[in-house]
Amino acid sequence: MDRRIFLGSGITIAGGLVLSPILGCRGSSIADKTDADLAEVTIDTIRGWFERGEISIPQLTHLYLERIRTIDQSGPNLNSIIYVNPDAMEDATYLEKDKEAVRGPLYGIPVLLKDNIDTADMPTTAGSRVLDGSIPPSDASIVKRLREAGAVILGKANLSEWANFRGQNSTSGWSGLGGLTKNPYKLDRNTCGSSAGSGAAASANLCVVAIGTETNGSIVCPSSANGIVGIKPTVGLVSRSGIIPISSTQDTAGPMARTVRDAVYCLSVIEGGDPADLATSGAPKEKRNYIDRLRTDGLNGKRLAYFNIESQYEESENKAIVDPVFKLMANAIDDMRAQGAEVIDITQISDPQVFQDSFEIMLYEYKDGLNAYFAALGDNTPVKTIDQLIEWNRQDSVELRYFGQEYLEMAAQKAGLDDDAYTTARERMLKGRREHGIDRVMKEHQLDAIMAPTGTPAWPSDLENGDSFHYGSSSPAAQAGYPNICVPMGFIDGLPVGISIFGTAWSEPVLIEIAYAYEQATLHRQAPKFLT
Repeated sequence: MDRRIFLGSGITIAGGLVLSPILGCRGSSIADKTDADLAEVTIDTIRGWFERGEISIPQLTHLYLERIRTIDQSGPNLNSIIYVNPDAMEDATYLEKDKEAVRGPLYGIPVLLKDNIDTADMPTTAGSRVLDGSIPPSDASIVKRLREAGAVILGKANLSEWANFRGQNSTSGWSGLGGLTKNPYKLDRNTCGSSAGSGAAASANLCVVAIGTETNGSIVCPSSANGIVGIKPTVGLVSRSGIIPISSTQDTAGPMARTVRDAVYCLSVIEGGDPADLATSGAPKEKRNYIDRLRTDGLNGKRLAYFNIESQYEESENKAIVDPVFKLMANAIDDMRAQGAEVIDITQISDPQVFQDSFEIMLYEYKDGLNAYFAALGDNTPVKTIDQLIEWNRQDSVELRYFGQEYLEMAAQKAGLDDDAYTTARERMLKGRREHGIDRVMKEHQLDAIMAPTGTPAWPSDLENGDSFHYGSSSPAAQAGYPNICVPMGFIDGLPVGISIFGTAWSEPVLIEIAYAYEQATLHRQAPKFLT
């Protein structure tokens, strides 16, 4: 049984979901594939099953749909998924007919999408009751890429409503439409960040790969809290067209999976230019081969910096919480040095002023982006402006039950994107995080990457008081629009903690080398794959 179902929960899930022969059995071994076979399964394993005729795409899809029904919708009730795709089996059957053709790594692979990513065949809601049943006119650009690559879209993952930028004292993983997502490692613990459902679902083997989105921390934090890998690409590497926005400066989508290799397979599919997203015009024009960067010697000769702010916690009330994280980080540094990397310490990346600039930028861009998104939905949308959304929430019996909508209200008061306050803040933040920040530090110290713990272990979810963040390292890369990869680093009291590896613009190939080599070198230190 999979270790993630569910340590400390006292709940046992029965295996033995044997597939029916009516689903297209092509060999006697197919009938032996059960729910248990999905535990920690990888894309390469599934492709091997396909090639040997051990399972069909419809059979695999059925297994995942049954696992979602058993684990997410009953049993422990993870609550990580808002919608199951009613056409998933039909899509899988169609793909099976053409499976003998040469296909990419995601052909027939079950994928979940965060529910702020448009799909023309399912609602897209951002977790808000106001958009319940709202079906966009077309797929998001990345969804088109996934479908063209032959991925099976299983459904839409729950999220922190409006990507965790609605109001103060929010609880990550809660939405008015989807309720609260639970952490697979311990059901009363939080899933962190707005891509909460994507993180929990990937961790609990409810899909092979999930797609999340990040403005600041919402891919890497749930990856850390749920013990998986998350890749936040450089802004512009992946199109944001058809994704409900917060910030055009910081938003990006990215893959979340249980291994670096599987996340990289997905990244290779979803990256690419899009005329509807001007940020993609700055991406490298050549197609980069990320798969070749999956090298076990990827740390050898690398020069890395540890973004070390441990001294700031010496007198902090949070010292007892963060100290075990820093001890794990010390072990990670030793592991990297053992693999041939040189590691130095740095204590500052950029001026703290950029934090306030980033908040102001998000407020301006939030208003502009939401109004544009509502307009694109056409006449059937129940709200057409951010002001109408605010008023709708005030009238609803559920939306404001636990926390308010202060960020929506603040954004609604902002002027347009031609306002001097906005343009000044944006220029100052990008310069502070890029030329005077990450780029400067990397050049001065001749670095390949910077690293830090992603965050602390998951805290108890508290709908009345909101999240209990004590430490996080996502802001430098998020505010610069630069790439960041989270990889599992270890466990504290049975809860996972990740390490973040980030660098300058378009440095994904180097970061993948480092992340993969670290993952492979430390697999023996991770939790056992199966309960005994």
